[in-house]
Amino acid sequence: MLRRLYEWTLSLAKSPYALWALAVVAFMESSFFPIPPDVLMIPMIIARPSRAFVIAGVATVASVLGGILGYYIGYGLFETVGKPLLDFYGKHGAFDEFQATFNNYGAWAVLAAGVTPFPFKVITIASGVTQLSFPVFVGSAIIARALRFYLVAILLWKFGPPIRTFIERRLGFVFIVFCALLIGGFALVGLL
Repeated sequence: MLRRLYEWTLSLAKSPYALWALAVVAFMESSFFPIPPDVLMIPMIIARPSRAFVIAGVATVASVLGGILGYYIGYGLFETVGKPLLDFYGKHGAFDEFQATFNNYGAWAVLAAGVTPFPFKVITIASGVTQLSFPVFVGSAIIARALRFYLVAILLWKFGPPIRTFIERRLGFVFIVFCALLIGGFALVGLL
């Protein structure tokens, strides 16, 4: 079923309404949908590199707005909507211990999840459940999602189709290493 959903999402990139479809997928992915917007972004940018930054902008704005919905799900609907979503993604068991320390590192968590392959919806819901400061959440989400989507757009705009395999297979790992180095650097500075 997930494969069919992936193929259907990919087919939207060829639609005359691809930009609207991207906005809907990016919005939904930040709060409950399992397929990332990159599935649409990559073929859209390869087909029209001159629109790379418009496409990244649409994905960023829609993703942050969807993240706000995820925050609301966590904040206001955790018992009825949030818990089933976390169970669906297999994150509910780890969530209880995660919640205890989340707000201490909430901005970092939003930044890291926003650029890595970690499901962003888990962090948006967790931010609402733990009542992470809403301005901190939104600011972190804007930075993280813009970094992720504009980096993909820049790479595709600059290098075209040859970079596609790298983005699809290795960019998540590069983001994870980047986040680890960034957080490690701040931790090291804090210790000095």
